[in-house]
Amino acid sequence: MTATVPPVPSPPPSDSGRLTDAQGRVELVPGAVPAGGRFVNEDLLPVPLADRHWTTYNFAALWVGMAHNIPSWLLASGLVALGMDWKQAVFTIALANVIVLFPMLLTGHAGPKYGIPFPVLARASFGLRGANLPALIRAAVACAWFGIQTWIGGQGIFVLLGTVFGGWTEVAEIAGQPWTLWLCFVVFWALELAIIYRGMETLRRFENWAAPFVIVGALVLLVWIAVKAGGFGPLLDQPSELGWGEDFWPVFFPSLMGMIAFWSTLSLNIPDFTRFGAGQRAQVWGQTLGLPTTMTLFALLSVFVTSGSQAVYGVPIWDPVQLAAKTDNVFGLLFALVTVLIATISVNIAANVVSPAYDLANLAPRFVNFRTGALITGVVGVLIMPWKLTETPELYIFTWLGLVGGLLGTVAGILIADYWIVRRTRLEPADLYRPGGRYWYASGWNWRAVLAFAVGGVLAIGGSHSAPGKGPFPEDGLIPVLKPLADYGWAVGFAASLLLYTLLMLPERERHR
Repeated sequence: MTATVPPVPSPPPSDSGRLTDAQGRVELVPGAVPAGGRFVNEDLLPVPLADRHWTTYNFAALWVGMAHNIPSWLLASGLVALGMDWKQAVFTIALANVIVLFPMLLTGHAGPKYGIPFPVLARASFGLRGANLPALIRAAVACAWFGIQTWIGGQGIFVLLGTVFGGWTEVAEIAGQPWTLWLCFVVFWALELAIIYRGMETLRRFENWAAPFVIVGALVLLVWIAVKAGGFGPLLDQPSELGWGEDFWPVFFPSLMGMIAFWSTLSLNIPDFTRFGAGQRAQVWGQTLGLPTTMTLFALLSVFVTSGSQAVYGVPIWDPVQLAAKTDNVFGLLFALVTVLIATISVNIAANVVSPAYDLANLAPRFVNFRTGALITGVVGVLIMPWKLTETPELYIFTWLGLVGGLLGTVAGILIADYWIVRRTRLEPADLYRPGGRYWYASGWNWRAVLAFAVGGVLAIGGSHSAPGKGPFPEDGLIPVLKPLADYGWAVGFAASLLLYTLLMLPERERHR
């Protein structure tokens, strides 16, 4: 006789209309949030427990797919250009990614536990309406980077196709660019939106196979250049121009903040992904194995391959597209083309489309869902004219995006203070969707979060300064007394907002004990 295992009973609903499983994951019972409310749509509601099944591999693959892209490859070159040797550059990148991993894991905790995306998590601290402030700042950065990454990807395809097909680049121009370049840009743009329009499960499957493919592509490039060079060139023996003394640290700390800022955007909206996690173990191990290790390995690959290019061609070639274009093997060119295509799509969709899709849905839940938000992101990414942004990097990328990136550190400080210090990870998810609940504050706004954001933001970016002729800011800084803080903007904004918000919320915390 076959033994029968009795079914495991579902946990009883709590007074707040939710279920909690053995892992502490929370799910709303049907009807806990009225359908059709002003702050509700299907994409913003918590992911059901049955659909939270992303594993450690899924999260690790996500990070491998996002980290392996052209801008990541070029990070080490930027630090070497500042006078570091390759060991200092790789050390700076590795340390920055270990540091940024901590806020990533802290904000990511709410995803598997409550199944909510970033803008809904922000409602707990900023209020149901106030959450649109950090959400729209994050969305603005993402839309700009989506356009820039799409343009860079289109250019990569254009260069490689120009090597495969003679005459591809020597065609009539439209608005100052070859029409074939516009074609590459539009096709690449459409392909990205087609993938994300199919939803997060399609993205998960894409990242699962894209990650190992891009790793193989990078290793193939390393083997190819090593064979041509007969070993690696003199770059690895090049001494640091800065040493490890007093000349190094003034360059190191601003560079470290810049490397942290590279992924500081994802430290905010990582719940957009972890909400699909099977549990905390999956997101913690997946991100720990995926982010710092991948970025460090990619920096090493960048240095080694560039070293080999210097030995072969006499000059270091930091851009992998330009380097791959030098091969005369058609199969190698096509393989490089596919690798660049997959690598850029992988990072751009995950890092720059998912977040604004949820953020825009949070702005008008009745009219905008995840797919509509993704399409709006794609349109805005074109309207900002990324081909113009990349022409003047000092003004647009390093100034505007850098400023907004500094503000994101301030938001991260508030989110972590609210979730971990004030609420001890305990949320009432139903109240995140209905006016009049504990997160309604004053007409949907929490003035304490807004004040902490304002103070942290001023401290983070108030000292912004530009060299003469290199940007829009005064040489002495917007607020001269804050100029010494400008090089530490992300850390200053994060620490200041976390401390101030915690102090301001002490009475609220006592009231809800």
